[in-house]
Amino acid sequence: MASQLLGLAEESGPSPGESELAVNPFDGLPFSSRYYELLEQRRALPIWAARFIFLEQLDSSPSGVVLVSGEPGSGKSTQIPQWCAEFALARGFQKGRVTVTQPYPLAAVSLALRVADEMDLTLGHEVGYSIPQEDCTGPDTLLRFCWDRLLLQEVASTRGTGAWDVLVLDEAQERSVASDLLQGLLRDAKLGNLPGDPRVVVVTDPALEPKLQAFWGNTPTVHVPRGPGECPTPVYRDSVPTDRVEAACQAVLELCQQEAPGDVLVYLPSEEEISLCCESLSREEGPLALQGPPPWVLPLHPGHGQGVQAVYKDIDSGARKVVVTHWLADFSFSLPSIRHVIDSGLELQSIRAESQVLRPISRCQAEARRLRARGATPGSCLCLYPKSFLELEAPLLPQPRVCEENLSPLLLPLKRRQIAAPGECHFLDRPAPEALMQALEDLDYLAALDDDGDLSDLGVILSEFPLSPELAKALLASCEFDCVDEMLTLAAMLTAAPGFTHPPLCAEEAALRRALEHADGDHSSLIQVYEAFIQSGADKAWCQARGLNWAALCQARKLRGELLELMQQIELPLSQPAFGSEQNRRDLQKALVSGYFLKVARDTDGTGNYLLLTHKHVAQLSPYCCYRSRRAPARPPPWVLYHSFSISKDNCLSIVSEIQPQMLVELAPPYFLSNLPPSESRDLLNQLREEMADSSTGSESSSTQELGDACVLQ
Repeated sequence: MASQLLGLAEESGPSPGESELAVNPFDGLPFSSRYYELLEQRRALPIWAARFIFLEQLDSSPSGVVLVSGEPGSGKSTQIPQWCAEFALARGFQKGRVTVTQPYPLAAVSLALRVADEMDLTLGHEVGYSIPQEDCTGPDTLLRFCWDRLLLQEVASTRGTGAWDVLVLDEAQERSVASDLLQGLLRDAKLGNLPGDPRVVVVTDPALEPKLQAFWGNTPTVHVPRGPGECPTPVYRDSVPTDRVEAACQAVLELCQQEAPGDVLVYLPSEEEISLCCESLSREEGPLALQGPPPWVLPLHPGHGQGVQAVYKDIDSGARKVVVTHWLADFSFSLPSIRHVIDSGLELQSIRAESQVLRPISRCQAEARRLRARGATPGSCLCLYPKSFLELEAPLLPQPRVCEENLSPLLLPLKRRQIAAPGECHFLDRPAPEALMQALEDLDYLAALDDDGDLSDLGVILSEFPLSPELAKALLASCEFDCVDEMLTLAAMLTAAPGFTHPPLCAEEAALRRALEHADGDHSSLIQVYEAFIQSGADKAWCQARGLNWAALCQARKLRGELLELMQQIELPLSQPAFGSEQNRRDLQKALVSGYFLKVARDTDGTGNYLLLTHKHVAQLSPYCCYRSRRAPARPPPWVLYHSFSISKDNCLSIVSEIQPQMLVELAPPYFLSNLPPSESRDLLNQLREEMADSSTGSESSSTQELGDACVLQ
């Protein structure tokens, strides 16, 4: 069959002189001239040399699994899906279609656009993508790019392995939770026993190849040859700069002054630093331009939405591109025009309990970043850290996300698939038992599990929402407290557009931001921001003047509509808008506490040092918190509910609102309060619970006495 596949592939790529006779086998239309231009570029990719070997292994693999190992930029992510589509076409698409997973939604969109162009097909028809809030597929879609977590939700809902002939798990070295879990579920399913003889292709960096070989049992492996071109020798700084953004901007300026040809790729740890760097470089356009046109400064991160496609656009003026990014572009988003890399060597990643940690990247990531500057002409790689920094502090591979993330969202699909014990599922790296137990305990606190440890009716509903369990619980609680409209907005904002992108750049911007702040805290401020955004007509200039991410707010609007539609499908009760009323204020706080009682902190000394209830961490309010930005700050709120906790230079609580401890005692499960780590905060809450219980008992006794007196009088 491999020879038939090769023949099909050759027929789909004739020479331009035969274009009037050549027909695209996927849509039956003649190839365009654009197809042949891109075909020449495809044939120059390093992976093209492995094309026949890959098709042969895909056809003959005894286990139905094939590994593909190659360096970043070799063409794996664009060519493997196309060859899998050829394979499935030769089999008549017996079961469904080719599905390709990506660890990031933006990567799925970007690859779908590129592959549709290379295959000379229409996006949304034969080639499509599925990401949160957007499904660009149709009944004729043969090749679908999909966010891996979305596919995991589909698999959990159907209790099967999905409708596909070939499943490509791309960028396995990223070690996303969904990718690792999908591999475990597929290994347990034993592909050879499934109808339709499906195939699985796992695409990875060479650094993870030995681990994957051991996991899949020495399955056939296709090695992609190293591409042509020189790799630059890294240049290290003597010390880590105190201001990473300033050091990166200075390095870009020096490159432009040297007039070194080629585009520049800058790696910084966080979206906030990316925004600050882009702002700073844009202000320096005069010095940067020198004798040529000013450079085109482009951010590349998830919060920028589909605007990131601008990094692939050709610039007619010949201006240099300066792309500022973070871990998103370690393995995804290959940019052939890059010749210079500036690497901070750090990443800001979420860990368990929605905390964030600033830490060194892995040596595998550092090498991937250096390879971005490979090219026919000599490039450069400037590392803003000493050589010993990575040698002493960096791990060899990226940390498996399943060993770091909050596992509560992971356990919901496992429970939905009726895998009673998470230990029954295979993992590339098994999570720590205490982490699994903590996740199960958290789900139990949220009433997502029944007495047998299976999903409760509430847990099944929670698993339907594309939200974290605590946020989904708060949304469901809003049905009881009659504030669904406001909670829908807040859920969308917390997921897609949680706050400002950078500190105020001037007094005017600071004043515009203060006008959006709400007295009740950051959560109500987010609702106010969204409503003002809608009233502005979703105006981009309005967002820019206030330091708001326009693309993220547009995404929040889409997500809100999706959540509303989902609630209507489940037939949950809705409510009319009432934001701003005193009753709505209390109802919204109750809904938030119902879901976020696990994320409460208390000011221990009256100066803003907050001790987290569930962890012995002390943190301060984020600089973006509305309580910090008020002109005449009063005493910090004694008790707060927070959305996330960041461990970096300063431990910070982000998206914070004041709550009353009485409300926490009233709405949190009693056994949650009893199980808190020993602290003065726990003692105060338990004392308050006893007082409230005594008061309730006294009220009932008084009512009984009054009723008895009334009977005597009668």
